[in-house]
Parts: sequence; structure tokens; C-alpha cells
Amino acid sequence: MSKVFPRIDRRRALQGSAAGFVVFGLLLWWLLPLGEEPPRGTITFSTGTRSGVYQKYGGLLQDALAKDMPGLKVKLRDSDGSQENVKRVATGEADFTIAAADAVETYTVHDAARADRLRGVARLYDDYAQLAVPPDSDIRSVADLKGKRVAIGLPRSGVRLIAERVLRAEGIDPEKDIVASAEGINVGPKRLGHQIDAFFWSGGLPTDGLTSLAETSGFRLVPIGADIVAKLHKEVDATRYYRATNIPASVYPQVQNGSPVPTLAVSNLLVTRADMDPRLTEWVTRIVLRSRDRIGKDVHSAQLVDVRTAIYTNPLPLHEGARRYYRSVKP
Repeated sequence: MSKVFPRIDRRRALQGSAAGFVVFGLLLWWLLPLGEEPPRGTITFSTGTRSGVYQKYGGLLQDALAKDMPGLKVKLRDSDGSQENVKRVATGEADFTIAAADAVETYTVHDAARADRLRGVARLYDDYAQLAVPPDSDIRSVADLKGKRVAIGLPRSGVRLIAERVLRAEGIDPEKDIVASAEGINVGPKRLGHQIDAFFWSGGLPTDGLTSLAETSGFRLVPIGADIVAKLHKEVDATRYYRATNIPASVYPQVQNGSPVPTLAVSNLLVTRADMDPRLTEWVTRIVLRSRDRIGKDVHSAQLVDVRTAIYTNPLPLHEGARRYYRSVKP
């Protein structure tokens, strides 16, 4: 009898080892499709302004890519925002970027030849327009901005695009009816109530720059109502990318006092060019989707990235590499 038990133990050990190898093999297959070596090389990723969600997301994605694609070097470049990002990719100054769909559409209208090079990788999360004023401000609506000192975003940003459209929808000429300035989220909160009376921001929720302001001097969000969104739908291009929504009460709880704030939202896209290597793009797409929870711990809006909606990159056609990934995970 004493000789039987060791055989059983060895058999169980071998079975356990075999099961472990199977699990490891499945994990390897999940991460490394068809046993491929990860692509190598160097890519440039255009992000956004400091204290903005694009820059933070870009840094965390860089970490995720480094973990799963150690042979790929990712160079991050700050930018004004969406409009500059789109142009950089179209002209070859960057290989990947994040940009709001309305900025992408605007570029396709203004530079159709180079815009034909652009391809979508994934629909990520929505940007929310946020109009901030000091807590004791007499500004209660967009119409009240007339004659005020208003930061409308950096010149090549998606913020500037939305701010100017919202102002014009309310009959305010950004060049004549306000004292406009070009502060972004990295500067605007510091100058609010001193050099400026209000500032526009468009970004994922929450945005660090506004979270910090809520915890210090505070601010108040001015509603951008559904009536303004309705006007945009009638008056400007790219209106199919704007939707009326609310900033949930939980986003900046210190200043919202349990109340949601009406605003508009626009989807963000991960963008590349048609000439980007399909295998590399497939890997990038996979890691973007599978790092959602990892990145979402620090960038809350990234938790909304979903394989079921990521494929909808309108107005851009999907890159072939991204298409391969979505086909591989299709039920």
C-alpha cells in the first residue's frame, strides 16, 4: 500500500502541472495571437494639454503598450487638443492620437485630400462640454457671457471648436461680443475669478484640473441646455456628433450640490493613418480594449471603452488592423 500513494501523488502532480500549462497556454494565446511576437519599432502619440484627460490617458496607454509590447517605443507629444491632433496624424507628424469626432469631421471638410489618409482605430469615450464660472458669479447662462472675459480654449483644440459654436448658437460673436482668451485646462482654473470670468472645457469626466479647483476655491458649472444643442443641430456641420446630456451630480460633488448639469457630449476616437502597419495597429487595438480596466482606475472615462461600440469610428473608416481585431473577437 505504501507504494501506491506516491504513484497517486505523482499522477496528481503531473495532472496539476498539465492543467497549469493549459491555463498558461490559453493566457498566452489571449495575449499573443497565434503565438506571434509583439511588433517592434517606434510610434509617436499626440496627446493634449497638461491636466487634461488626453494627456493622462496617453501616458497610461503608453505604460500598457510597454507591458504587452516591450519592443515598441511610444513617444508622447503634448498638443493643443483635437484639432492639432488630427492634423498631426494626417500630415505624418504623429502616428496615433485621440480626437473628438467633430474635430475629425471639421478637418475632413477643410483638408479633404490629407483627411483621406485618416483611419479609425476605436471609439473610446465621450467628451463633455464644461463651462465653469466662480461660485458667486452673476453668469447663469451662456447668454450671460456677452461682454465677459471668457477663455475659449487653445487655438487648435476641440475646446475652441465647441466653445465658438456654442457661443454663436446663442447669438454671441466670439470675436466681438466677449473678451476672448486662449487659456486651456492647465491655466484656466488658476485664472478664474481674476483674469477671466468664465472658461470653457471639453473633456472626459471628471477632469483633474476641475477636480482640483473644486477642492480648493470652488466653481460653478453653467448649463449648456438642450435648446443650444438643438440650435447646433440646425446651424453647423458635424451636428450628428453632438448629443444633449447631463454632467452627473457625482462628478464634482463639492460644487454640484447633488444636481446634474445639462450640457452636450461628443465622442472621442483613437485615430491613425491608412499606411500604419496592420499588424501593429491590430495589437494596439487589442491592448486599448484589454487595458480598459487598468487605465480606468486612474481615468474614469476610460471605463466606458467597450468592444461593442469601439468599432463605430464614424466619420472615419476602420483601419484594416483594427478591423482584424474586431473580427477576431466577434461572437
